[in-house]
Amino acid sequence: MSRSLFSLFSRRNLENPNIPISSSRLLDLFGAATTDAGVVVNEETSLRMSAVYRATSLISALGGSLPLHVYNDETHERVSNALLDEPHPDLTKLELWRGTYVHRCLWGNAYLQKIRDGANRVRYLYPISPWRVQVGKARRPAPGNPTGKVFYVTDDDGRKVELTPNEVLHIPGLMYDGVSGMSPVRAAAQAIGVSLAAEKSAAKLFGSGNMLSGILQTEQRLSQEQAEMLQERWRSKFAGADRAHSVAVLDSGAQFQSMTMPSADAQMLESRDFSVTEMARYFGVPPYLMFQTERSTSWGTGLEQQATGFVKFDLHPQWLAPTEQRVTKELLPADRTAKYALEGLLRGDTMARAEFYRVMREVGAFSANDIRELEDMPAIDGGDTYLQPLNMAPLGSEGVDAAPPPTPAPPAGGGSGGGSGGGKKPKKTGPKDGDGDGIAPEV
Repeated sequence: MSRSLFSLFSRRNLENPNIPISSSRLLDLFGAATTDAGVVVNEETSLRMSAVYRATSLISALGGSLPLHVYNDETHERVSNALLDEPHPDLTKLELWRGTYVHRCLWGNAYLQKIRDGANRVRYLYPISPWRVQVGKARRPAPGNPTGKVFYVTDDDGRKVELTPNEVLHIPGLMYDGVSGMSPVRAAAQAIGVSLAAEKSAAKLFGSGNMLSGILQTEQRLSQEQAEMLQERWRSKFAGADRAHSVAVLDSGAQFQSMTMPSADAQMLESRDFSVTEMARYFGVPPYLMFQTERSTSWGTGLEQQATGFVKFDLHPQWLAPTEQRVTKELLPADRTAKYALEGLLRGDTMARAEFYRVMREVGAFSANDIRELEDMPAIDGGDTYLQPLNMAPLGSEGVDAAPPPTPAPPAGGGSGGGSGGGKKPKKTGPKDGDGDGIAPEV
């Protein structure tokens, strides 16, 4: 079995040989690579912004927890796959795939080393830290590397190793050169920098003591002790909810002047709300999932429609589909396809699901066990039967008579009364004569 070249527990620091002295990441560590707001923004510092942390944690949690199934292309049946059932000897499936989505959210690329067994089959997937990898531009195809893409990876000993797609599973984000994905954090660096700068400014504003409710001033010169006594008397008389809206009586030329937040500081705090919307655009997460619900509904079908739209238009095409197709292309046989089970995320309310299941059951698309599987319930005996409406027939046909054909009438005079097919003899009409020939005598 092939051996992993990389440790799971490596961290970036000044002593890390993975970072060359000329690397721009080294400038990040010294604070030299700053934004126009004067704040250092890289993949790690961006997590200090709550909106980036929330979007990254949400996308990675959904991508890591959703079941990734394998299907037979001919029969469309789900089949087991040892690699996807246990992709790593130590990490769980959720931990491994969640880590890949974190890398894609922050660095724009996820890399996994393919660990092969003695039969040259991929048995495990080992995550590679994105900051170790430099993707080489496509060159002339070579045996075992038809695409020509090359990964220059720095191992734990500081050596640069050249790997090919045969050894590395690369899941890129949004690309414009067909080689590697673009980091959302680097693209949004200025917006993140503004948000971090506003947060730092707000912290200084509140920490400096400038947020006073008011100023109590007199015409007399007060000593320190007298000023503290006056302040304490004011607080004891007017502080507290039970003293709200009371009337203050001032003497000796004392005046109270209330203080309000400067408009510039108020706008600075409002800009922090706008930065949440900016991050929602970059990551494709609805604002209500970023806990910004001022301008959106949080009740009933409106919320359900927004959740369904998020799965259809952002989560699946932007984040899940690239994983499905890359796993299908590089890790599965030619007649297998990997697909995420999205039914749980696309469920509506109870009444809508019940109506959907009823229609699908009546047209013969779902069996009882199909419905129970979608509802995470165990199968039942006899639940695999598919029903078909009796009054339906192919278009253009004469139709199908739902009633059974009538039983043919027995032939007249056939057999005795107790026979298998004779039935009863028909009654003779008319008067009878004495000899029983059925002819009445003339009168």
